[in-house]
Amino acid sequence: MTDSGQQKSIDWNAIHKQIAMARQTTEQGWAPTPADKKRILRARAQALAEPIAGPAVAEQSVAVVAFQLAGETYGIELAFVREVYPLKAFTPLPCTPGFVLGIVNVRGQILSVLDLRAFFELPQAGLSELNKVIILRQNDMELGVLADAVLGVQSIPRAEIQPGLPTLTGIREAYLVGVTAQRLVVLDGGRILSDKALVVHEQVET
Repeated sequence: MTDSGQQKSIDWNAIHKQIAMARQTTEQGWAPTPADKKRILRARAQALAEPIAGPAVAEQSVAVVAFQLAGETYGIELAFVREVYPLKAFTPLPCTPGFVLGIVNVRGQILSVLDLRAFFELPQAGLSELNKVIILRQNDMELGVLADAVLGVQSIPRAEIQPGLPTLTGIREAYLVGVTAQRLVVLDGGRILSDKALVVHEQVET
């Protein structure tokens, strides 16, 4: 309706002409002008020049397997973890350091298991059905570390991992990546796997 209250007339002929022109353009295809081509090429060049965001975002966080040990929460980077295996049974080894729990048979593979509670001089408790073996691997080196309980995989922003607390000194600090605000202690899996102090040289006397 117009301001005067009369119905506005519709030019049907003009509408039909616009529809016919649109149909003709669609059927013939759209041919870009030289200016359109320059605009498209410029947009493509800008898109190709943009950095890929995926890897940068991935580097901003780290995935860890979180576990409990002597009442504290620890984590080892997922890249060093082969699998988590239930501690069904183990065989103690004589003449080995106290931090060597023993050996386990994982589907036919014999692996040594370290008790980080003894290695870090933490309070030790008995074993239960909750205990798990976190199997670490780097190159040809594989071993297991004992966990009181495994909490699962967590993604932690790298910016939240801060240097160790003053209370984390000595042997524990040497294997430390950092600590989060939630007091999750991130251990250096690569250091654990490559440290010669963890290689057992003692032999059984005969």
